[in-house]
Amino acid sequence: MRFILAVILITVLSAIAEWFLPWWMIAVVAFVVSLFMALKPGKAFSAGFAGIGIFWLIASLMHDIPNEHILSTRMAALFHLPNYGLFIVITVFVGGLIGGLAALAGALLNRKNIKLV
Repeated sequence: MRFILAVILITVLSAIAEWFLPWWMIAVVAFVVSLFMALKPGKAFSAGFAGIGIFWLIASLMHDIPNEHILSTRMAALFHLPNYGLFIVITVFVGGLIGGLAALAGALLNRKNIKLV
């Protein structure tokens, strides 16, 4: 249950943070959520990966579908990818990796029982 709650929290808080702050705040959100949720490192990585991956998938599709895949097709061509779908998959993977590693760092810091305040 904590895993699902962590994924939802990371997804929602990342969306809110990215609305007002730079894109890299997703890593801070994943770190803080996994730090205070006290997840095991493996579950924290999975929650961060899934949370940020879901968020970036939704965000990229919300921007990509209305403009009829023009930008993603051009970016796919720039990176020599066969189509825009693969570009979106790679984007989601990179975002998930950022979120997963940040969440893993938060879980490992929580395991050390370091007093933050």
